[in-house]
Amino acid sequence: MPKKMLEKIAAAPAVALEDTVAELSKLEKLIISKRPLRHAEDYWATLGPGLTTGASDDDPSGIATYSQAGSQFGFKFLWLAPYTFPLMAAIQEMCARIGLVTGQGLAANIRTHYAKWVLYLAAGLLFCANTFNIGADLGALAQATRLLAPELSVPFLVIGFALLSLLLQIFTTYARYAKYLKYLSLVLFAYVFSAMYSHLNWGVVLQNTFWPDFRLHWSEFLLICGVLGTTISPYLFFWQSSQEVEEEIQKGRLSIKKRQLAATKSVIKKMRIDVWTGMAFSNMAMFFIIAACAGTLFAHGITNIATAADAAAALRPIAGDMAYLLFAVGIIGVGILAIPVLAGSASYAIAESFGWKFGLYRKLKQAYAFYGIIILSMLVGLLLNFVGLDPIKALIYAAVANGLVAPVILILIVRLSSNPKVMGKHINGRLSKTIGWLTVGLMVAAGAGAIIALFL
Repeated sequence: MPKKMLEKIAAAPAVALEDTVAELSKLEKLIISKRPLRHAEDYWATLGPGLTTGASDDDPSGIATYSQAGSQFGFKFLWLAPYTFPLMAAIQEMCARIGLVTGQGLAANIRTHYAKWVLYLAAGLLFCANTFNIGADLGALAQATRLLAPELSVPFLVIGFALLSLLLQIFTTYARYAKYLKYLSLVLFAYVFSAMYSHLNWGVVLQNTFWPDFRLHWSEFLLICGVLGTTISPYLFFWQSSQEVEEEIQKGRLSIKKRQLAATKSVIKKMRIDVWTGMAFSNMAMFFIIAACAGTLFAHGITNIATAADAAAALRPIAGDMAYLLFAVGIIGVGILAIPVLAGSASYAIAESFGWKFGLYRKLKQAYAFYGIIILSMLVGLLLNFVGLDPIKALIYAAVANGLVAPVILILIVRLSSNPKVMGKHINGRLSKTIGWLTVGLMVAAGAGAIIALFL
């Protein structure tokens, strides 16, 4: 309570006491009215790497996969959004905890505790998968932008977006860059509003979400594998752990030892809030993308959706201009967010694998090799758009590479985060370990099912 207010109460005559009490009541109401806003500000301040990692998962390639799920099978696979959420969140939480507790990224920990050839193979496949994804995403960004500005050429847009991404990563300070990514993640709400403008039957939506039909045909395993691959992706593992390290370095904890000592219970708790929020945000977007495309495109027999831009264009005559506009804006915003994450995660993995200097907090001249990998990945992805590579084939190649590397990396993540020699008292609990191994099993099963489906 303010000192002047207390003095006023003490000096007030009895006749004025009633007025003073009234003033106190007003002050109390003012404090209470501002409390929710303060809580919201504290919550927003807690969010960081987990939020941006979750949002980047819904890149244009992921949007295309979710759009295909809705347009080809209707509401049937809506259940994938809530059912994959705890799996995705548990794995990303393990990656973040590894980064915080050890003070090093995921690749550096694998390099220390396992055979180097495993890491080199995983990092190489990750680079290939991410590069194909970057190429497909740059093309999708260009096509989505042309939906809003048809006069712009695709080559101009592809080059422009590639240069924008490189300039942000190389010449922007990490603190400012992280802030850009954080605010860009809010663009995912565009898909929520897009679905709202699509005039959906929400009774049917909820029924397919919580009481799904689990009867599957072999051909549907390809789609399930694609959804799992784009939801629980290797590039997210490396990015998450490395961003936790970057955040600690930004706070002045330059040595590994200082970062390890800073991993207190309260820090771990805040990280969990961040990660679970980010993954919930990501799967919320997946849910509404599938729902919007199911309630409009599938309902009108439009099933030939190849890219995210195709989905946005197809929505327009059915759901109206607003749904179309929001969907297109979502593709552009998330694409600008996801492409740097794809390039950066591959660079973190490779630089940590070979013990090079790395980190977005460093200047270009301090980490030539780290930024060189980012530049190479971006340039190759850019060139893929000029050699006639089908974007769908690019996504298939990326999915194959991710399918090969994801189960291996997942096994290492669960083992590392369950090892007391690595994690000390911050090892996985029984529930986390169970979810981790369940995720490994499902990823292996989905991959095997997809391979079988290809030969049937």
